[in-house]
Amino acid sequence: MTYFERLAARSREIGSIVCVGLDPDYRRHSPAEAADYLRGIIAATAPFAAAYKPNLAFFEQWGIPGLQALERVLAAIPAGIPVIGDAKRGDIGSTAEAYARALFEAWRFDAVTVSPYLGRDATEPFLAYRDRGVYILCRTSNPGAAEFQSLDLSGGGRLFERVAQAAASWGPNAGLVVGATAPAELRRVVELAPAAPLLIPGVGAQGGSPAEVVQCAGYRPGQVLVNASRSIVYAGADPGAAAAAARDLRDALRAARDAG
Repeated sequence: MTYFERLAARSREIGSIVCVGLDPDYRRHSPAEAADYLRGIIAATAPFAAAYKPNLAFFEQWGIPGLQALERVLAAIPAGIPVIGDAKRGDIGSTAEAYARALFEAWRFDAVTVSPYLGRDATEPFLAYRDRGVYILCRTSNPGAAEFQSLDLSGGGRLFERVAQAAASWGPNAGLVVGATAPAELRRVVELAPAAPLLIPGVGAQGGSPAEVVQCAGYRPGQVLVNASRSIVYAGADPGAAAAAARDLRDALRAARDAG
């Protein structure tokens, strides 16, 4: 099975399109403490998680101890739940090949996030792993995203629109990252690339609306994955609060689907 087939199967099995982002706060934990804490979060949220998404930067900031913590966190994720390595890599061919080997062969992620800024050849080493997923940054969720991504191009259209059209044609394992904080742009991406799988961050702490996400992108297991990180991982004082936050997001997305 391909990554997107595995994701669809998992989403349908548990009735959820929620991705739980695993982003430990260095101000709260040592690396070892972060691993223990996130292992508890995983155990509590697994019934509601279609996928997990550790952001590598939050582990790399601690150096080798952080990578050891990441190993322990990954080992705690139950088999059958896809794992996305949020790395946002992108570089020239030989470097991209090394990044792809690291993420897919050493770390064994099911999918990764990739920057398209260098063009298609910088993403091809990732796309060559046909059974894995490659989410390409298209319209991100941060406040400054529009500074470049919404620039009008001389050939017509905005930069993120060109990315959506191009990247969606790069292969069956290519998806797009589009933030929930920009619903109009999300709707436009779906218009331009209706078959492209979407990873949608930005709900929760960043203020994106689950209802708007479903209105703009639909509720499509395997094709739409909605990520929340801080609002789940640090929802309260114990893993039970994280479980409740993950369940609430799952239910909000379902309610938006059922409302039509």
